[in-house]
Amino acid sequence: MQNLQFITHYTEQYGYADAARLALEGGCRWIQLRMKDASPEEWMRTGAKVEALCRRYGAIFILDDHVEWVDVLHADGVHLGKSDMPIDEARRLLGQGRIIGGTANTLEDVMLHAARGADYIGCGPFRFTTTKEKLAPTLGLEGYRRILDGMKKKGISLPLIAIGGITKEDIPALMETGVDGIALSGTILRAGSPTEETRNILRILNVQQS
Repeated sequence: MQNLQFITHYTEQYGYADAARLALEGGCRWIQLRMKDASPEEWMRTGAKVEALCRRYGAIFILDDHVEWVDVLHADGVHLGKSDMPIDEARRLLGQGRIIGGTANTLEDVMLHAARGADYIGCGPFRFTTTKEKLAPTLGLEGYRRILDGMKKKGISLPLIAIGGITKEDIPALMETGVDGIALSGTILRAGSPTEETRNILRILNVQQS
């Protein structure tokens, strides 16, 4: 499991494919293409570009939500929110060869995803984030510790990726909770050089996990 996942986000400065390219150039090897409210045509057009970029850089290519387009866009898998298709149904459609992640905010969410066959958990939000319209309660460091402790007691060993409003300064304390990695979007894209910011974040992560 990659310790840094980049989730695409449209800004005035960067389109979705440009954002993915900048993160890839900085060394990120896991891209989740997230385009809320985009048309099917935009998904096909942008997805083809991001898929080609991910292949060029040897990165994992994940779609947000759209199970039905995983095969069409040659994606490695899909990430499903709490209101999206259930993970076991997605697994039946996609088979064992695809990566399926699920969004969680509580230990109960994690347990449900684990029972339904998820490969990893995107857990959050760490703090308030403007990229999520319907925000679940923020977790903070203590929330991750509590969920990870519960997972250990339940014998659940799925990778847990922290997400939601994480800044570069948060990374050391977050990784000390025991999470397996982080997912970022705006933190990278708001930097003066998103590519260099990605490199810096990976250096911090690799120090934390060494």
